[in-house]
Amino acid sequence: MEKIGKIERIEDLRTIWRNEEYDFSKWLAEPENLSELSDSVGVSIQLEERESPVGKFSVDIFATEEDTGRKIIIENQLEDTNHDHLGKIITYAAGKDASLIIWIVKHAKEEHKKAVEWLNNHLDESIGIFLIEIELWKIGESLPAPKFNVVEQPNDWAKSMKSDDSVSDTKKLEQNFWES
Repeated sequence: MEKIGKIERIEDLRTIWRNEEYDFSKWLAEPENLSELSDSVGVSIQLEERESPVGKFSVDIFATEEDTGRKIIIENQLEDTNHDHLGKIITYAAGKDASLIIWIVKHAKEEHKKAVEWLNNHLDESIGIFLIEIELWKIGESLPAPKFNVVEQPNDWAKSMKSDDSVSDTKKLEQNFWES
């Protein structure tokens, strides 16, 4: 009989990425990793700049949507969500005139899920916010593998993905599968 490994979650993300700016953001900015994030949110993300200035501050990743040129900001947090980062994403989005905000965290607290949901309900359809939890998994001694879990997303995002001709048939099938 074949030996089978056990899948394990790596709870402490900082064992892999010690520093958000120098380790995680640098890793995420690599094309293959942005591509994985793109697949998770259904938007083709093209890196423009890492640690992109916004006044005296810097957004972790500034990007554009390949097909439309819409501006995207990505803020990373290897910890639980907090009010400080919620304020940062709004500041960075305004400073970069972004239409899409992606906030990647270890764990989304309920009050921040509600805040993002509320913002998505009250913003017009040209602006949307994704709240994503990142997990790391491995099997035995394998390399860790990331998993992006969308916790909150813009309203009617699934509907617009289904009706958008620029979304691949595979993405539409995946969306239908997960909805069912």
